[in-house]
Amino acid sequence: QVQLRESGGGSVQAGGSLRLSCTASHDRNCLGWFRQAPGKEREAVAGVYTGGGVPYYADAVKGRFTISQDNQDKNTVYLQMNSLKPEDTAMYVCAAGACVRLDASDEYAHWGQGTQVTVSS
Repeated sequence: QVQLRESGGGSVQAGGSLRLSCTASHDRNCLGWFRQAPGKEREAVAGVYTGGGVPYYADAVKGRFTISQDNQDKNTVYLQMNSLKPEDTAMYVCAAGACVRLDASDEYAHWGQGTQVTVSS
């Protein structure tokens, strides 16, 4: 069973930045971040293939968020979130799987507990 350890959430004002991190206990070919706000469906935010390739970004975060892998540990990914907006407020959850599509939640078999991000205006 793959375990995912997330950290880095918190509360910031609009325009601020946060960095989330996620470490998977075992190799999987993709790692991704999803988010879910109260009353809304879960949505894909960003994802990477751990072996390399073009990352995925949701249109809502392109140009503001960057997903990257740790140089020493390919099973650790970071989500750098800049220019945060109140609409980015959500529970952010890391996931791992054997993905073809990085934005497809049903291709991720393993999910973390999540970390809360709150952006105030």
